[in-house]
Amino acid sequence: MAPAAKGVAATAHVLVVPYPAQGHMIPLLDLVGLLASRGLRLTVVCTPATAPLLAPLLAAHPAGAVSALTLPFPSHPASPAGVENAKGSGPAFFATLIVAFAGLRGPLGSWARARADTPDRVVAVLSDFFCGWTQPMADELGVPRVVFSPSAVYGTAVLHSLFRVMPKREDENDDESPISFPDVPGSPVYPWRQLSLLYRTYKAGDEVAEGVKSNFLWNMESSVIVSNTFRQLERRYLERPLADLGFRRVRAIGPLAPEADASCSRGGETSVAASDLCAWLDQFADRSVVYVSFGSMAVLQPPHAAALAAALERTPAAFVWAAGTLAALPEGFEERAAAGGRGKVISGWAPQLPELRRRAVGRFVTHCGWNSVLEAVAAGVTMLTWPMTADQFVNARLVVDEHRAAVPLSWGGIAAPPSADEVARVLEATVVLADGSQRSEVATRLKELAEEAAAATREGGSSWREVDELARELRDLGGQLAMA
Repeated sequence: MAPAAKGVAATAHVLVVPYPAQGHMIPLLDLVGLLASRGLRLTVVCTPATAPLLAPLLAAHPAGAVSALTLPFPSHPASPAGVENAKGSGPAFFATLIVAFAGLRGPLGSWARARADTPDRVVAVLSDFFCGWTQPMADELGVPRVVFSPSAVYGTAVLHSLFRVMPKREDENDDESPISFPDVPGSPVYPWRQLSLLYRTYKAGDEVAEGVKSNFLWNMESSVIVSNTFRQLERRYLERPLADLGFRRVRAIGPLAPEADASCSRGGETSVAASDLCAWLDQFADRSVVYVSFGSMAVLQPPHAAALAAALERTPAAFVWAAGTLAALPEGFEERAAAGGRGKVISGWAPQLPELRRRAVGRFVTHCGWNSVLEAVAAGVTMLTWPMTADQFVNARLVVDEHRAAVPLSWGGIAAPPSADEVARVLEATVVLADGSQRSEVATRLKELAEEAAAATREGGSSWREVDELARELRDLGGQLAMA
């Protein structure tokens, strides 16, 4: 029996197509690692610019279990020459990159067809939800496609609803015009300005816009959707198949993240060593430090950065600000923070996981990108939510309004930055939540969610079982091929 099982696993070869942005690639690569540990063989597509992100994954698994297929980024008239990934780009650039990246459909299809009559045959395609073009490719190959969503089920449903229903504003000049989502549980309503730019910038007949629309509609034809979330966090969106997700089954398989003692190399090169940063944090009291990050994609606008910097300087809390390489910080702010001994600014990629899990970190000023939300929940760190665009308003509503496990800092987004006084008031009001001297509803609920997240990914937990069942289904495809 043992040799037969080994043979089945060897034939279960899955082609994995990540979207070339760190926030999308990293969790999908974490899933690839989980599937490889369950006996699957996976080939991961990358470009020269994203290939370094695969290095930790390739090193962690035996040769042949996970391999990289490096292809040149396809050229496209709307894509700037030399741009191969979305790192550091604004949300609007995603639309162009989605359409340009679809140029890999031909080369990938040829690569897979060349293996059709060999033991190396691809039995399924696992791809990011920004790679909808892999659906017709999978159809041509005669294999199922599994959609990977790096977002919440709630956020994914809202995004797909926009392109399925195509809602309009009553007044084209009113950014507060309400848009409803009747097929999403709870029938949420959002002002126009809080919807994804991918939809708000849609122009009928435009090649890029129509390509983005097709991308999401293709997702609704897939076999199954897997989401980086966990059942206890999004139970109401997992109880029944949703029209906005093509009535497809959704597997909740998260939170996808390495163990607490994992290396910070998960995100690639960092601008500060995790050990140095942890040593700096360890000089402060438990849960006293504010961590600030707006993700790898967003560029904080000068008015927002000025308000936040002024608030941090007038409050006594120690802080770490992962500002990235493009943030427009006020002149002299970084030097003043360092001179005072209680502030540290990080330019470039920061080791966020080790930071959030350090005992000194108690609050997290976040844009509510989904990876950051999950990492904060898993670490039990109080989120001060400041959504800007994309799915961030949906994510913030989930943790603030539904779970009451976070505190809103601002709902103004890009258009309406808060004043320094408003930011400072939130920072001062949440000190008690961070130090734990009083048990609040937010602290209690956050602790419960952290425990539920940990339970979901332990052996036998809800997410662990979902990954196990997905792996078994993919192995069975290999077994069917071997008997054919």
